[in-house]
Amino acid sequence: MTATAKFGAISLDSKDPRGLGLFYRQLLGLELEYESDELVVLQGDGVTLTIERVDDHIPPDWPGNRVPKQMHLDLFVTALDSAEQAAIALGASKPDPQPEPDRWRVLLDPSGHPFCLTVPAIPIG
Repeated sequence: MTATAKFGAISLDSKDPRGLGLFYRQLLGLELEYESDELVVLQGDGVTLTIERVDDHIPPDWPGNRVPKQMHLDLFVTALDSAEQAAIALGASKPDPQPEPDRWRVLLDPSGHPFCLTVPAIPIG
């Protein structure tokens, strides 16, 4: 079976990407690959963790369910259009609006969990 995408990263939303990035760097011993006010990219042991700025981020209220757990997958692809078509054929759906469709596509898995198809801008070893 030929894969449509390659697992890219686990992405966390945060009001403070730099602060959360420092926490995970120290906790997990990850290497800093990229850092800005908007995005932090960490790598280690074959895993990539990104932390993305979301100004109005509301933390989950676990173990409650009023604000559920939050995260999404970034899946690296070589061609956005064909990867999107393949994912939809497998059962994904495409919500509107798309924030930056030339850079990534936000899709929903069959259970409604968001994931992004993206062509990586930063080479990830």
